Amino acid sequence: MNAPGPCLLIDDDAVFATVLARALTARGFTVAIAHDSASALALTRERAPAYAVLDLKLGAENGLALLPDLLALQPNLRILLLTGYASIATAVEAIKRGAHDYLAKPVDADQVVQALLGEGGEGDEEPSLPEHAPPLRRLEWEHIQRVLTECDNNISEAARRLGLHRRTLQRKLAKRPGGESNG
Repeated sequence: MNAPGPCLLIDDDAVFATVLARALTARGFTVAIAHDSASALALTRERAPAYAVLDLKLGAENGLALLPDLLALQPNLRILLLTGYASIATAVEAIKRGAHDYLAKPVDADQVVQALLGEGGEGDEEPSLPEHAPPLRRLEWEHIQRVLTECDNNISEAARRLGLHRRTLQRKLAKRPGGESNG
């Protein structure tokens, strides 16, 4: 197998990033790790990666907002978006913004490699849809996340667009989409 090339791994979870970087390195990738948007952009300028694995949640930042900036610096960059909050809405938004594939965590290194290299068939055309519709709380969460992204994570503006009080929006953001609290 030919060496796949340089890969940028962008994830705020240092342990996950280190484990995945080791696995990708063992599969022939040259991996650089970034834990936030600024370092991801700097490494993209410096190393011109062919591949990127991008987490949807980068601490307080949103990976979807980073997609266009990465592609502006490296137009042929093949980007895989990973998320622990999988939904149809974010999958579609990720593809619209330039991601080549989208996987829900947990994932193993072989799945990541297949997605990065475009192996495995349908992943390039459209995200796969779940068999059952997601729960209403999940849909609400995804809608809030989409509006928040459109507002560049400005909670006051997002609350105005959603017709919510800012504190109400902050309470909703503090809960997981299934209704469990983050804390």
